[in-house]
Amino acid sequence: MLTPLSLLTFLLVFLAAFTPSYQAPYALRISCGARKDVHTPPTNTFWYRDFGYSGGIPSANATRPSYITPPLSTLRYFPLSTGPENCYHIERVPHGHYSVRVFLGLIHDPTFDNEPLFDVSVEGTVVYSLSSGWSNHDDEQAFVEALVFLEDGTASICFHSTGHGDPAVLSIEVLQVGNNAYNYGSGWGRGTILRTHKRLSCGAKSPKFDVDYSGNHWGGDRFWNSITTFGQKSDRALATKNSIKLSSNVPNYYPEALYQTALVSTDNQPDLTYTMDVDPNRNYSIWLHFAEIDPSVTGEGQRVFDILINGDTEYQGIDIVKMSGDINSALVLNTTVAVSGRSLTISMHPVKGSHAIISAIEIFEIVRAESKTLIDEVRALQKLKNALGLPLRFGWNGDPCVPQQHPWSGVDCQFDSAKSKWVIDGLGLDNQGLRGFLPADISKLSHLQNMNLSENSIKGHIPSSLGTIASLEVLDLSYNFFNGSIPESLGGLTSVRILNLNSNSLTGRVPAALGGRLLHRASFNFTDNKGLCGIPGLPTCGPHLTAGAKIGIALGSCAVLLLIATCLTCWWKRRQNILRAQKIAARGAPYAKARTHFARDVQLTRHNSGQEHARTAAENGPILLS
Repeated sequence: MLTPLSLLTFLLVFLAAFTPSYQAPYALRISCGARKDVHTPPTNTFWYRDFGYSGGIPSANATRPSYITPPLSTLRYFPLSTGPENCYHIERVPHGHYSVRVFLGLIHDPTFDNEPLFDVSVEGTVVYSLSSGWSNHDDEQAFVEALVFLEDGTASICFHSTGHGDPAVLSIEVLQVGNNAYNYGSGWGRGTILRTHKRLSCGAKSPKFDVDYSGNHWGGDRFWNSITTFGQKSDRALATKNSIKLSSNVPNYYPEALYQTALVSTDNQPDLTYTMDVDPNRNYSIWLHFAEIDPSVTGEGQRVFDILINGDTEYQGIDIVKMSGDINSALVLNTTVAVSGRSLTISMHPVKGSHAIISAIEIFEIVRAESKTLIDEVRALQKLKNALGLPLRFGWNGDPCVPQQHPWSGVDCQFDSAKSKWVIDGLGLDNQGLRGFLPADISKLSHLQNMNLSENSIKGHIPSSLGTIASLEVLDLSYNFFNGSIPESLGGLTSVRILNLNSNSLTGRVPAALGGRLLHRASFNFTDNKGLCGIPGLPTCGPHLTAGAKIGIALGSCAVLLLIATCLTCWWKRRQNILRAQKIAARGAPYAKARTHFARDVQLTRHNSGQEHARTAAENGPILLS
């Protein structure tokens, strides 16, 4: 038998298992173009100063196109000179389900010629294409909103110019919602994005956000446009101050006030019908909200109606009191329809009782989420962009391959079905005035088949890592300033059919593996490189030395140089000694000269004395001794 304490513990565990975490949802709001953080009335909403952008120009002269636009005075706009693609890259976003909303702005009053018309993408998928006249609609046309899963720790929101006017954005919001929010059933999930087409609060006198309705933050602060009639005197507005049960429940957290107003059909027109314009050949998720707030209805069976969409019956016998469990209790119905035409008509047809009723309508376009490009290849292109100093006009921002309507200039993509990712199979940047060097990370483009960088001013060595791109068939680096030798690794490009390295400053022997394939229907061009040799049409190379011989020659050269240096050192020291001795001798010269003269005089004296004695003896004859 359960004790009260164990029963309480069981209930807490049960509730924890079936309710989401009540920690505050992640919320990030950016005031585009702002230099400082901003708070806006009446809710004191906090907006971060501008960050995370890839281009564009901040402006302090924002024009707000709608009264529902946040009261912000700055924006960021993107003239074509900054590139056709510009993005906000927001880092450190927790994994989860998000409502991403972008409020549009204007840098001046639009005309037919300068009204900005552009595409908006979220995570590489186009969620909205602005059409002519959007800036004249004073309603939810002022923003773009989508529900999307963010699972790689970042959020990417991009603006793709069509060349008509300058795209401009006033603010960006990334608001976390429940992971199961707006689950429409089969097909829903991480492969789809829900683009908000319309939200209507029926019978409400003025539009409101969830925050104005005191809604739960997990709802994402939705905007509800007001509609007081469907037209042609077919309905009347109802309102109540009674509390509404079952409103702010998981996973969508609708605000209670949404169900406190409604439209009810009249005797003149029993059917309650609403028609809106939509894009053709799309799938739409439709959410219909009801609460029995009419005082004339007090129980089950008093109001029953069918729901038709574009003439087809989607629901039969809707009894709000019966299905919700009581009067003043919320009921939400959802269905998905394919629309081939340009209009969507929702009609409530009474079956029992004379009137139909509805509290709110939500319409979402179901957009298939684009698969992204392999992240390693994206990073390789970003490094190439920096190494070559690619001009802004290329607009290499966002994802190279998606949206498919806006691929990067000079980049060819191919879908890899095995990886469910896009890969880069072509790179055409010839004759673009590029400078800089070719980074080693170019090898990360492992699916590359064709690369043409000819007729630029690229310098430096050809990276040996190019030889690891096994799929490469065409490589054209001609008419640049590449120097050094041709990497031996290029000989491993067994798929290459065309290799143009002519008109550079390359030196050394052409790799034997390349030269050996010249007769195998491959087209190679190495001409106009003064230092290349080794194949027909180029100068003959000197004797080919093995690595050991090269090392031996290098060591022998070092030994000879050492010997020469030693000899020069010894000669220099001997020379210094001789010079030193001569200096000493020069200082003692007078004394040495005197001694030389004295010795000569002595010798002359002795010589003269001897001659005189001999002459005397000859004259007197021999002398006899006794």
